[in-house]
Amino acid sequence: MTEFRIALKQFWTRDSSILLGGFLLTVFLIVYIWWPLAEEYLKYVDWNGAWWRYMDWLLLGIFGFMSVTIIARANLKTDLLIVFVGVCGGLAIESWGTQTNLWHYYTAERPPLWIIPAWPIASLSIDRITRTLDWIINKAIGKSSSLQSLVSALYWLTFASFLTLMLVFVAPTFDKSFTWLALILSILLILTPTDHRYALLTFIAGSGLGYYLELWGTTRECWTYYTYQTPPLFAVLAHGMAAVAFWRAGVMMKKVWGSSVTSH
Repeated sequence: MTEFRIALKQFWTRDSSILLGGFLLTVFLIVYIWWPLAEEYLKYVDWNGAWWRYMDWLLLGIFGFMSVTIIARANLKTDLLIVFVGVCGGLAIESWGTQTNLWHYYTAERPPLWIIPAWPIASLSIDRITRTLDWIINKAIGKSSSLQSLVSALYWLTFASFLTLMLVFVAPTFDKSFTWLALILSILLILTPTDHRYALLTFIAGSGLGYYLELWGTTRECWTYYTYQTPPLFAVLAHGMAAVAFWRAGVMMKKVWGSSVTSH
C-alpha cells in the first residue's frame, strides 16, 4: 500500500490538477467559441438509437490518452515552456501547410485557430512518452558505448530518410518561401543534434502519437492533404520532426533564460 501511495504521488503531482484543469478549460472554450462546428459534428450521432455505434471512439481514445499522459509528473516550471513553444510552433506549421496548400481544412481557414491548442497538448503528451521511453531504456540497457554508436547510426539513418521523404512530399511547393524556410530549419536541426538518443526517442514518440492524430483527422476529412492519403507517411513522421524542433527550441530558450538570469 505504501509503495502504491509513493507511485501515485510521483504520478500525480501538485501541478497535475492545474494542468488537467487548464486542458479541460481549453477544450470547453474551443467547443463554446466554435459551437456551430461542434454541433455539426454531434449531428452524426443518433441519440435516440444505438448512440454508441456512432460515437467517435478513436477521438475519445486519443483524448483519454493525452489527458492521462499530460498529468503524469506534471511540473508547471517546465510544462509552461512546452505549452508556449507548442503554440508558437503549431501556428507556424499550420500557417506553412495551409498557405502552401499542402493540406487544407474543411472550414477553409488558413490556418484555423481552433486547431492550434492541439499542438501544445500533443507536445506535453510527447514529452511524457519520450521521458518514459528514455527511463525504460536506461533501466533495461543503460548507456554503453556500443549502444551510443548504434543510436548514432539509427539517428542519421532515420533523419536522412525523413529529409528525403520531405523533399519528395513538398516538391510541388518549392516556389514558396515558406517551404524553403521549413526545409532549412529541418536541415539545421538534423545536422546540429545535441543528444542523438533523446532526439531519436522524441521523433519516435511524436510519430507514434502523430499517426493516430493524422488517422483521425484525415479519415474524418477534418483536414485533407494534396495527396488525399489517409494519412500520408510524411504527415505522420512530420509530427516526430516537429516534436524534435519544439524540444530543441525549449532547450535553447532555457539556456538563454538561464544565462540572462545569471548575468543579472
